[in-house]
Amino acid sequence: MRKLLAIALLAAAATAHAQYPQRPIQLIVAGRAGGGTDATARIIGTLLEKDLKQPVNVVNRTGGSGVVGHDAIAKAPADGYTLGLITVEITMMHHVGLTQLKHTDYTPIGLVNADPAGIHVRTDSPYKSVKELLSAIKANPGKMKASGTGQGGIWHLAIAGLLKQQGIDPNALPWVPSNGAAPGMQDMVAGGVDVVPCSIPEARAMIDSGKARALAIMDANPPALYPNVPTLKKELGSDWAIAAWRVIAAPKGLPADVQKTLVTALKKVYDSKDYKDFMASRGFGVVWADPAGTTKFMADSDANLGAALKAVGLAK
Repeated sequence: MRKLLAIALLAAAATAHAQYPQRPIQLIVAGRAGGGTDATARIIGTLLEKDLKQPVNVVNRTGGSGVVGHDAIAKAPADGYTLGLITVEITMMHHVGLTQLKHTDYTPIGLVNADPAGIHVRTDSPYKSVKELLSAIKANPGKMKASGTGQGGIWHLAIAGLLKQQGIDPNALPWVPSNGAAPGMQDMVAGGVDVVPCSIPEARAMIDSGKARALAIMDANPPALYPNVPTLKKELGSDWAIAAWRVIAAPKGLPADVQKTLVTALKKVYDSKDYKDFMASRGFGVVWADPAGTTKFMADSDANLGAALKAVGLAK
């Protein structure tokens, strides 16, 4: 009798796992409603619902420079009913002492987006190439200024890391903190700063209006929006690459069968025309990596950004 009961319980458990998900899923975003990360989460959530046959509800958990939302994802039950859209900040925050959280505190489902840093100047800037710009920075340390995010933010580290790689003191290009790339670009166009290293989508409005020019992209390939913008490899022979990115993840310890179901569903979302069209309309880059590839991608990001934070004296 006991043996039969045990067999029945195991069969019931197997059936329950096979039927995942059986109730609504929460997708946590560590950013404000209406932002790029929120918009990406909402299109993914909408498309996931079609395959998983359950509602996917986006919940914004802001605060602490991204710590609050990332912490909520990490501390949720690892049952597949709480997911999160983790961002590049998870490979930065622990280096500056904001949190002990790292990318290893999550179960990756897939990399779905990456927007590499571009190097932008005003259209009337005397520098026509990134090589000319870097030569001027090296020859006249402190003369030019850059902006596009807060001190130690992703775009600050993008240019600081490049300068360090090229043998230039990162402090030779003083950083002016801003509340994002848009204010930084506006300040640059107005003459307040000289350089803004930010993603192409964030610079798009100023480029299209003829007020700014992209000198190079910190990626292996030219940007889809502006294929004539050269890579650092072409201009400098440099492999330096930095991007703002987004990964769908779950708390650490997610059961393998649930992870497999989610990976399959997310890949369908990524491959869909709806997702590609939505991201293209925003100018967002689409990049896919499976859990193993995502883990390596995040580890590389952590190493690069940690080194850049150290270079500008912000690492704890």
